[in-house]
Amino acid sequence: MQRLGNFKLPQFFNFPPFFTLQPVKETREKQVQVWKQLLLDYCRSQKIFVIGLEEDFPLFSNPVIENFEKYFNEKLCDGLLGSLSHEAREVFLSALISEGHAEWMDKDHRKCLMLWFRLQEWADYILNFVKDNGLQDGVMTIEEMRSGTETHGTADTLHATFSIIQELAGIDRGLLLRVLRLLEQKGKATIFKGTSADDDGVKFSV
Repeated sequence: MQRLGNFKLPQFFNFPPFFTLQPVKETREKQVQVWKQLLLDYCRSQKIFVIGLEEDFPLFSNPVIENFEKYFNEKLCDGLLGSLSHEAREVFLSALISEGHAEWMDKDHRKCLMLWFRLQEWADYILNFVKDNGLQDGVMTIEEMRSGTETHGTADTLHATFSIIQELAGIDRGLLLRVLRLLEQKGKATIFKGTSADDDGVKFSV
């Protein structure tokens, strides 16, 4: 099975037709589904929060695929050999957006924020992190949360806490702030502005 670093790629990644938008509705629906899952799984495993449609993103092309013309007429090709066209990239990401698993970051659809957890799911993760570590009513900085080092759970909560730490470690700062503002709107958190971005803090009321 082909790998991309430490990530195992699915079998379909080696089939040229999956890099071309399929004209038949049923076939395209299946194509979109497998690409949605691949994008989410890869981004989560590699902690990639932002995808640039016009950038050299690893999943947008497969150099292993050769002699594409042997399988398809050149006029039917929707891009380069083993490479997703801009339209295909936008179709797959738009499908994730429709499910709340991604958001466009600009009006020109050049950058996309990946949300393998929806905003509310991230909020739930953070609340569990706070409860497991007894951080209610305590103040911690945004950077402490992103480092994933603030852990004081009991033996009963260690496994769950470790899972949450893994998810929070390295989280995109902009995404984390959005989730914290969501919690603030619900009266479960208060954000404090520090003298610098590194000093910005939050107090939870769970």
